[in-house]
Amino acid sequence: MNEILFFPAVLIFFSSFLSLLFFRKVAKVINLVDVPTSRKAHQGEVPLVGGLSIFIVVLGFLMITPTAISAPIYVLCALILLIMGVVDDYLDLSFKVRLFGQLLVTLIMMYGADLYLHALHNVLMPGEINLGLLGPVLTVIVVVGAINSFNMIDGIDGLLGCMSIVTFASMALLFYLSSAIDSSLLCIVVVIATLPYIFMNLGVPLGQKFKIFMGDAGSTVIGFTVVWMLIEGSQGEVVSFSPVTGLWVAAIPIMDAVSTIIRRLKKGQSPFKPDREHLHHILQRLGFGPKETLLVIIIAACSFAFVGIVGDILDVPEYMMLYGFIFCQLVYHFIMTRIWRVTVIIRRFLGISKRQKARRKNSKIQQS
Repeated sequence: MNEILFFPAVLIFFSSFLSLLFFRKVAKVINLVDVPTSRKAHQGEVPLVGGLSIFIVVLGFLMITPTAISAPIYVLCALILLIMGVVDDYLDLSFKVRLFGQLLVTLIMMYGADLYLHALHNVLMPGEINLGLLGPVLTVIVVVGAINSFNMIDGIDGLLGCMSIVTFASMALLFYLSSAIDSSLLCIVVVIATLPYIFMNLGVPLGQKFKIFMGDAGSTVIGFTVVWMLIEGSQGEVVSFSPVTGLWVAAIPIMDAVSTIIRRLKKGQSPFKPDREHLHHILQRLGFGPKETLLVIIIAACSFAFVGIVGDILDVPEYMMLYGFIFCQLVYHFIMTRIWRVTVIIRRFLGISKRQKARRKNSKIQQS
């Protein structure tokens, strides 16, 4: 049995790896690359084809195993987002154009696949909550929010890939425990196909020369696929997990996006204006290196996902899980809106400022 599962996994892994190498060369030829700016401190021009390479493999798998997704129209939605993402990476589309594309695929999902939020079970209090006409409206908000939350988290090497693996691996386990084997298999395929990208994004083992970024094509399709699978697993006659469990397995992207959007709106800025005030930026200001920042966020994401999975398995009341998540969101937002004060306190407590001053002093001595 293990051998039967091992060989397809190896095939998917190396197919993704070869796809990354192929599209990397194509990106170099057509100049689909990311160049360093004031917000992007990487070295050299980096191809933006990670997401394209991953989902070409995933879509190929769906062509061979169409039962792995509830509705084949998912392929159309993913292709629209992939194409729009590649064009965005190439031409830098306005947010209005991107929003139109996201709304389009949401409408296709709802009315083409009949997949939308129509019940929230007992997330507010004991008793079933049927959304009725509010369902499609809430679905649009959730889908667009999920797409952009995964896009926003893509700020340091390895982060988006690792966050997607945490979420898809969590869903794979939840689907498996509820005997939804086909859905579990698709989530596992996404995880395996993402691993080569993470290695190359981190420069392992081929080095920085073969570095690849996910690109908007990847981040948008990842966000859309996550929310598709979460809605598929939490709605309908056969439910694999609670809707609120989806919040926990994708906690870090959701919390960071919600806090960021609220903070920007209070400043009178566009909620989707880029800045350097995300969680990964803050951790680096606290003195953590890129790899340390990545590890801290992965541990946090796994911890939240663990809480959600255990809560779902133990049938903890959904309203308790929701209120717990809201509490975590409020604490997160409270800290992030006061992050400069918190940063000063933490830096003093850990002695980071003194160590940095000492390093600068030693550096000046050595230079002189």
